[in-house]
Amino acid sequence: MLLFGVDIKTAGSLSLLVSLPTMLVAFARYSRDGSFAVLGANLRFTMIMAAGSIAGAVLGGLLLGVFPDAVLIPALAVILLFSAIKLARHD
Repeated sequence: MLLFGVDIKTAGSLSLLVSLPTMLVAFARYSRDGSFAVLGANLRFTMIMAAGSIAGAVLGGLLLGVFPDAVLIPALAVILLFSAIKLARHD
């Protein structure tokens, strides 16, 4: 967004698009070495995370055209700041 001067909605969409090949390669590699077996052992946690991810994606898609960039950019900055603080305090 800052580097190329695109609006936040375009930047977010492009970020997802760029991440897709990485996720597909990771999925293929983890599938081959059996790393997904841990998901079966933690099925409840896996289902809660999947449901939250789907709900967040649907809600975010529905709200995409509702909020202007002037609201989204500060909101994203606050979320990133809190995430950075939480990460820095993590032991």
